[in-house]
Amino acid sequence: MADFVLYNAPQSTCSQRVRYALHAKGLAFEEHKLDLFSGDQLKPEYLAINPNGVVPALVHKGVPVIDSAVILEFIEDICPNTASMRPSDPHEVARLRAMMRFVDEVPTPAVRVPSYNLAFLPHFQAMSEDEFQALCDSKPLRREFLMRMGRTGFPQTDMDEAMGRLRRGIERMADWLTQSGGPWIMGQQISLVDLAIMPVIVRMGDILLSHVWDKHTEIQAWLERLRQTPEFQATYYHGALLTEKYPHLARLHEESRTAS
Repeated sequence: MADFVLYNAPQSTCSQRVRYALHAKGLAFEEHKLDLFSGDQLKPEYLAINPNGVVPALVHKGVPVIDSAVILEFIEDICPNTASMRPSDPHEVARLRAMMRFVDEVPTPAVRVPSYNLAFLPHFQAMSEDEFQALCDSKPLRREFLMRMGRTGFPQTDMDEAMGRLRRGIERMADWLTQSGGPWIMGQQISLVDLAIMPVIVRMGDILLSHVWDKHTEIQAWLERLRQTPEFQATYYHGALLTEKYPHLARLHEESRTAS
């Protein structure tokens, strides 16, 4: 077995963070792609690795490490001298961790709401009430999230709140880039906070929310710079974007391009 075994899902935003970090460090890993809608993450063999029943999970030399933010720091801990993405100064490390906490508290959970409404909802609408309830009850970490969504989707009040949180995330990111002078959030070197927020920005573009940063050209420049890195291409292989999996979302993109 490889030293690094990654259990993840192609479209999972948290999985995308970890894939990028592994590629950036040049670490070979064995990848297990879980089908979340088939419930792979809820099977006993996976719950033995990650009792939260979510992805990703990284198994290093037989020892599981869970939670994407924890995994990012773990990878940095064991490979600090290769493509370092964490500053050496303790004050700067504290600042980086505070940024990552903000990302995980504000924009990361917020982007799930429009993602579910715009991309995943048809899957749940096809279920019976009993099937949906059984699915909710099987979720160790996301039961209440799914219950609030229901089979009709999140209400407009939840969508409005999520959009407000995403706008706050964009404003904060723009401030970080301005304060550091770029090209990355903490300055000249890409850092763990860039990786933390990367999937949020990519997902927003994928579900037609890039207009949120129309006034912040520095964010679009950051995204284009990131897309040019070889690690990005390896991370976002075909099937990693929602538009590559859900035809109805791809049609919305096409209609948007035609209208503009």
